[in-house]
Amino acid sequence: MHGRAILRLFGVLLLIYSLSFVPSCLIAVLYRDGYWQPFGVSGLLCAVIGGLLWLTNRRQQQELSVRGGFLVVTLFWVILGLAGALPLVLGLHLSITDAVFESISGFTTTGATVLVGLDDLPRSILFHRQQIQWLGGMGVIVLAVAILPLMGVGGMQLYRAEASGVAKHEKPTPRIAETARALWMLYVGLTIACALAYWWAGMSGFDAICHALTTVATAGFSTHDASLGYFDSPVIESIAIFFMLAGGVNFTIHFLVWRKHDLRYYVTDPEVRTYWLIFGASTLLVILSLSLTAAYPTWQESTRYAAFQVASIMTSTGFGTATFADWPLHIPLILVILSFIGGCGGSTAGGIKVLRVMLLWKLGIRQLFQLAHPQAFTVVKIGKRPVKDEVLFSVWGFYVLYVGTALLITVAMMAAGLDLESAFGAMVATLNLLGPGLGDVASNFTTVNPVVKWLGIFGMLAGRLEIFTLLILFLPAYWRN
Repeated sequence: MHGRAILRLFGVLLLIYSLSFVPSCLIAVLYRDGYWQPFGVSGLLCAVIGGLLWLTNRRQQQELSVRGGFLVVTLFWVILGLAGALPLVLGLHLSITDAVFESISGFTTTGATVLVGLDDLPRSILFHRQQIQWLGGMGVIVLAVAILPLMGVGGMQLYRAEASGVAKHEKPTPRIAETARALWMLYVGLTIACALAYWWAGMSGFDAICHALTTVATAGFSTHDASLGYFDSPVIESIAIFFMLAGGVNFTIHFLVWRKHDLRYYVTDPEVRTYWLIFGASTLLVILSLSLTAAYPTWQESTRYAAFQVASIMTSTGFGTATFADWPLHIPLILVILSFIGGCGGSTAGGIKVLRVMLLWKLGIRQLFQLAHPQAFTVVKIGKRPVKDEVLFSVWGFYVLYVGTALLITVAMMAAGLDLESAFGAMVATLNLLGPGLGDVASNFTTVNPVVKWLGIFGMLAGRLEIFTLLILFLPAYWRN
């Protein structure tokens, strides 16, 4: 599997990542919070280790196979989690478990946290948490793919392993490096627009930048314990809804709109159209439920909180303006279902993805039709495009593995000491990349035991890597062939 070539690649990627500690160092110096040393040491360690791996294997330039790509993507997310945890260990003196949990939660854009007292943390630490979520949002691997070809390292295998679901072979440009650069241009552009909008709405410059990093990434970390509820501003919440929903749209659609100057792609694409429909219908249902149960005194307040929480949960962002676990019991269940659906394929959101849910629904309808008409021949279509049977089998296999993984994680967390509600909530929070859960983890994972946190780390990696990429490494046949 070209082990030395993989080590060389890890070296290059670590060298690139070591540069990400520079902004946090500068913020520590600018705000004089005394935390520049943990970031300096962390960056130096990553640079030294990366440099050694690259130097000792610099002549190993074999092209990676797809099988090797799966291994590189999975292991590098683990390595990223360890590297991102360094400042938390050196600066905040967190345990290894807590630091890795927080870091993996950041890079996987989950937003689950073990930290409390965010309002009093050093700004450099706060920025570091926001930054790792932003990097994870589009995928550090995709960023690397845009750069690695310039260094003589092919990237198609990494892109295939990192890209989401059934749309993984649809690229907006012919060349993989050009594709990655185009996606990152859009990502950066949306982030800048979001930051300016937050700043215009009344956030400080620091808060505007930090929250923009995690809004577009549909990630959910905040610089305040009360999340976006700290600002108590309908305007800020409306801006967040807009950019969270934008982050949940397939970035290929954003690219087409930008390249062809045609907004109609947002309503003509079948998946995006279904995405808007689910959001609208769910919001209306939650508004009606909150109004009928008198959870808030006016329908305007019900609308405000319902629209925000539906957008936050459906896109797996996890920002909060209200504790949805305290709402009438059927509403949290609606939101949990939305978290399983998630955003569009090729977006920064988590969950099963709207496109897969559409195909599963159409498969069910086709089966009912064939029971009524055994001799009929029907084809599953998305829009006007027929879907190949191999894609349908892949989607069905993904769904079975996703549900199976969800059940196993829930059972394991119960065995580790959580009650059913908390275990199910922790699974939803981690596997769906959501952040807030139910029961003991409704706000954070501070009080749960280390075993639950490591199970959560596994769940976050499985959700971020779309199940297949991680679980394939546990097959003996993967290592034999």
